[in-house]
Amino acid sequence: MSVAIQKKLFTVEEYHAMGEAGILREQGIELIQGEIIEMSPIGSRHAKTVNKLNHLLNRALGDSYIISIQNPVITDQFSEPEPDVAILQFREDFYGSAHPTGKDVHLIIEVADHSFSYDQEIKLPLYARAGIPEYWIVDIGQRRIHAYWLPAGEVYRFSQIVQSGDKLSAQNLPVSLAVGDIF
Repeated sequence: MSVAIQKKLFTVEEYHAMGEAGILREQGIELIQGEIIEMSPIGSRHAKTVNKLNHLLNRALGDSYIISIQNPVITDQFSEPEPDVAILQFREDFYGSAHPTGKDVHLIIEVADHSFSYDQEIKLPLYARAGIPEYWIVDIGQRRIHAYWLPAGEVYRFSQIVQSGDKLSAQNLPVSLAVGDIF
C-alpha cells in the first residue's frame, strides 16, 4: 500500500511571519516555490565577483537605479529569492516599505560558482514567470555569462553566451560591461 505524502508549501507571508517570530535565521535561506531552501556558503570567488559587479554597475548607472545586493525580490506568493544582484527601479524609500517585486526589477544577476544548474533550471523559470525582463548567470568556472531577455511564460525568448574579450550590453538599461572585467 502506498501512502500519499503531502508537502506544506509556505507563502511569502508565512515565511515572513516565521522570520519575525525568530524561527528562521536571516541569512543563507530562500523561499523557492513554497519550500525553504538552504543556500551554500558564499566562497571568496563568488564574493569577489559580486563585489566587482556592484562596483562596475554603480559606476555605469550612478544614482538612477538601485543596485540591490543579495536582498529579497518577491516573484510570486510562494517565492522570495535573494539574487546576487538586482537592478531595481529607483524609489525614494529604497524599498523600505515593501520588498521589490518583478515589476520593480530591470535585471537580475546570479553568480554561479557551483550553482549553475540550479540558477538555470530553477531560478530562470521563476524569474521569467515574474516578468523580470532580463536575467544573467555569471558562470565563474567557465568564465562566461549567459544572458536571457524577453520573458514568455517560464522561458526567455532570447539568449546569448558571452566570454572574456566580449562586451555584454543590457537590453533595457544604459550599461555595457567588458566581460573580462567581471572576472
